[in-house]
Amino acid sequence: MDLNALTLLVEIVDSGNLSQAARKLKMTRANVSYHLAQLEKSLGVQLVKRTTRRVEPTEVGLRLYEHGRNVRNELAAAQETITSLGQELRGRVGISVPSGYGQMVMSDWLIEFKQLYPGIVLDVLFENRADNLRDEVDIAIRVIQEPPLSVVARSLGDVRYVACASLDYAARHGLPRTLLELRNAPVITAGVMGRQLRLAAYQGLERQEVMLEPTLISEHFPFLRQGVLAGLGVGVVPDYVVQDKIASGEVLTTLQEYRLSIFGTHMYLLYMPNRHQTRAVRTCIDFLLAKAGRSALPPAPQAAPEAAATGG
Repeated sequence: MDLNALTLLVEIVDSGNLSQAARKLKMTRANVSYHLAQLEKSLGVQLVKRTTRRVEPTEVGLRLYEHGRNVRNELAAAQETITSLGQELRGRVGISVPSGYGQMVMSDWLIEFKQLYPGIVLDVLFENRADNLRDEVDIAIRVIQEPPLSVVARSLGDVRYVACASLDYAARHGLPRTLLELRNAPVITAGVMGRQLRLAAYQGLERQEVMLEPTLISEHFPFLRQGVLAGLGVGVVPDYVVQDKIASGEVLTTLQEYRLSIFGTHMYLLYMPNRHQTRAVRTCIDFLLAKAGRSALPPAPQAAPEAAATGG
């Protein structure tokens, strides 16, 4: 069997349609279709089912695809071994990180990684997309309830939300002591366009839910931090956003008896199981897992006493 034809089948199945496969292979769509037809003719079986938009592998096609994927990955690994002998670690790592956590926590990690491995090209996207990994992204960091079954998910730990406000805001307005009071407060938090914002609050196994109508909404967590520090309202944000200000006493927390969640309470490192991982990508994955293991945040201090918190 022609190895190039096997590689073509792998690209077609990975891409999901002939046009995308043609772009990746730098071929015309007609040429891809012709070579696929020739492969099926030589084997005497149908390898993919074609629709107007997608192609799906048949059972035989899926078996052949799996063999082809393994061959492709082994060839890539062999080529990498040959080219990297006696050289510093090189390659490219495409990584997608959440806009807030990426800027406020992971930026220092990635700078340190680049200093350790100057030969590796880091291509970093700061975004909050929740879709599957794309061709240019080798690693994605996401806060989600459950990772998709189609990816490998490595835990980076829990994400803890806090309800908090500046010392000035607490002195002028007091802090909400119940979920109902929080709902009626000017809330500062991230949101989802076109959807009502639901805050889940857990006490042990008991779950409550409250609808929020924020006064300040953004996916840019450094901006939300500024809003909290300016006394514009009560922040419902991950603890890393204001951890230093909580420690210094400039920001007070409330509703500590609840475990709060908006978008999920766990952070994962995601990558595709069937994509060849270069040494650069594997090294970056190991580095990030190690950093996350060493970066567990301490519990936030308790809120100030009632008199100081309510002010007035």
